Amino acid sequence: MTSVFLCDDIEELRQIVRRALESDPDLEVVGEAGDGFAGLAAIAALRPDVVLLDLAMPRMDGLEVIARLRERCPCSAIVGFSAYAAEGPVGQAFAAAVDRFVQKGAPLPSLRACLKEVAAAHKGRVRTVTRAAVE
Repeated sequence: MTSVFLCDDIEELRQIVRRALESDPDLEVVGEAGDGFAGLAAIAALRPDVVLLDLAMPRMDGLEVIARLRERCPCSAIVGFSAYAAEGPVGQAFAAAVDRFVQKGAPLPSLRACLKEVAAAHKGRVRTVTRAAVE
């Protein structure tokens, strides 16, 4: 079982993603947050296997959350989840800082597979960066 934490400021999107992930018996959504500050606190307490993290959020953006998570929760893999393409400077920084980057709108089966793969690869070791994007 892979535990997942969702951090995105769009509640409707979190609900859709939660339902899609929970349809897979190997994934368990253990929590969610609508802003980076609340997400960071909850992730530190829950220590999920993988965090699905948006870049643009209120109170604390994804880049700042990543930096703090790497210090507080090195055991959690981070999958960047954004509508922003990874080509721009902010998108590139975000994509480089996470274990994997997934463009919002990616097929849900691909997202589920990505989360399981990243969590499995991350277990028992310090983060390694994979810049492959799920299309």
